[in-house]
Amino acid sequence: MHKDYWVELIWSDKYKEIKKGERKKYERIYVPLQKVETINKPRVIGEQLTLDLKGTSHTPEYPENYPKDWKNILIWGDNKLAMTALLKGDPDLGIPPMAGKINLIYIDPPFFTGADFSFKVKIDNSEIEKEPTLIEEKAYRDTWKGGIATYLDYMYERLVLMRELLAENGSIYVHLDWHVGHYVKVMMDEIFGYENFRNEIVWVYSGATSPGMRVLARRHDCILWYTKSDDYIFEPDRIRQEFSEASKRMEGRKKIFHHGREEVVIALPEKGKFPEDWIYIPTGVAMIHERVGFDTQKPEALLKRIILASSNPGDIVADFFCGSGTTLAVAEKLGRRWIGCDLSKYAIQVTRKRLLDIHNSKDLTNDDEKRKYGKHSRPFEIYNVGSYELERFKKEPEKYIKFILKLYSAKPLENFSYIHGIKDKRAVHVGFVDSPVTMEEVKKVLEECKKNNFNAVDILGFDFSYEVNEMAKVLGKRKNIDVALIQIPSFNEIKSILATTDIDILKIPDEIVDEKTLEQIKFHEVNYVDLGIKINGREVEIEIKKFIVVPTPELAEISDKIKDSRELIDYWAIDWDYKEDTFHNTWQSFRTKKKPKVEYKAKSTDAKPIGYYKDPGHYKIAVKIIDVFGNELTKIIEVDIK
Repeated sequence: MHKDYWVELIWSDKYKEIKKGERKKYERIYVPLQKVETINKPRVIGEQLTLDLKGTSHTPEYPENYPKDWKNILIWGDNKLAMTALLKGDPDLGIPPMAGKINLIYIDPPFFTGADFSFKVKIDNSEIEKEPTLIEEKAYRDTWKGGIATYLDYMYERLVLMRELLAENGSIYVHLDWHVGHYVKVMMDEIFGYENFRNEIVWVYSGATSPGMRVLARRHDCILWYTKSDDYIFEPDRIRQEFSEASKRMEGRKKIFHHGREEVVIALPEKGKFPEDWIYIPTGVAMIHERVGFDTQKPEALLKRIILASSNPGDIVADFFCGSGTTLAVAEKLGRRWIGCDLSKYAIQVTRKRLLDIHNSKDLTNDDEKRKYGKHSRPFEIYNVGSYELERFKKEPEKYIKFILKLYSAKPLENFSYIHGIKDKRAVHVGFVDSPVTMEEVKKVLEECKKNNFNAVDILGFDFSYEVNEMAKVLGKRKNIDVALIQIPSFNEIKSILATTDIDILKIPDEIVDEKTLEQIKFHEVNYVDLGIKINGREVEIEIKKFIVVPTPELAEISDKIKDSRELIDYWAIDWDYKEDTFHNTWQSFRTKKKPKVEYKAKSTDAKPIGYYKDPGHYKIAVKIIDVFGNELTKIIEVDIK
């Protein structure tokens, strides 16, 4: 583009004042990532494990350029904060600074359609619509509050971060439709450079029409392809297609082309037709075996084409609006490393299950539709976008307790050791910020309640030890005290309501936290689980005997149709040798379309990739249960193996 002439998309609030050549600068706030789960990576390491796994579907296969110490990354949280954290890296988590390291980015961002984060869950023949979480609802409001201008500001900030993450040989594909494609094209010319635009790819699909339509049926999306530089990966031979029957009939014939009189014999390359900038990939019935219950899910064939053309085995592929996890699943099957992120907890749960069940999905290296991939996913880790307030609250527990009491609309009380406040004549205790509420803690709270004539108490915590879930109400009943175990919302959820996900919640003035705002912050009673434990020699069996979900408006709609509340479990997993660090998922059971109920029993000898227990000793076992609404419950069991 001529240096004296320039084109730029301007929207409301992009600049305070327009100055040629000065790009808008956004404030960047670094928030650390927190590792919450490691999957398909056993704690046991060494030569014996390699021998035990040899020849099994759990043996990871690594392409030549795939580092064996790499673990793929799935992040729950705002992708802006996640990308900022990735740019910086975290040596303690094993994440290097990722600036200039990602070879391919594909994103399928919101299309400015007004769609929200609600989703539907099927229980037997009934269907529940789950409302968005606090974070999702806030993100929805913030993204659309100023119409197209707010949306463009949202996208601009994130595309700038993606360019920084992109390798010099990297490509970015942005999937859009008619709502915003033309705006984002001009924006990407500014961020990536007009000269680095490669193609506008048209994906054509089919669908039903409605009577009385007053526009042409919309049957395509656009995908904008940009690169970081002129030296980019492009392998068209990997995505060539078979010639049409009409083209095949022309082969061998002579033809005179318009530009001259020379006769040539038409010959079709054996490797197929050179890929064009449009492709028909059907949805509907064609995707029936891929569907995971996500409205915006894209076909694996579409992502296969993009990943094969613009990356090599061992390269890093990222999707920062990963949704149902299609990009990550295809990258996994094609031997690429991957990074995924989504703000929706439901999306993270769907993606986790999809990757755990990937061995039962279609093999993308073979045209046989019935052939299964047959391999388990390589190790991956799940992260939350962290909170810098957490560390500060650890150092200032009094400030933390006061803050939580305020959010809970409880009045602080002084001169007590364990009773921190009162609400509706109920005593309130706030558990520690960095550890689960223990049974010893509950006993002291109840003793203080008994001495001071409180007949009801709410015990608030981020997490609860296993025995608390079992025994707190029982002990309370003995003392004639009604006990409620209350889950404190995550700091990210709290911040999303109070202001934005970027704000320091310790600095929020009291006038912002008004009664109307507090009504939006939901403290829920924790779910209840009754686990049966059997020890038979070196084998431990865990059974979910009872599972009770705290009543919600959504659940009330179908409560009379649920025969066994365990049907509301979407996923549960076990770390058979929990070390009070990251949860290592070595056994799991989860709902699928073919199998809509989880298994209720688990044996340590069935752990993957290798069974437990070979050695006697005292072990802690962590059990993680997630219900169909995304609510999570973790319990710790201690066993002695002789």
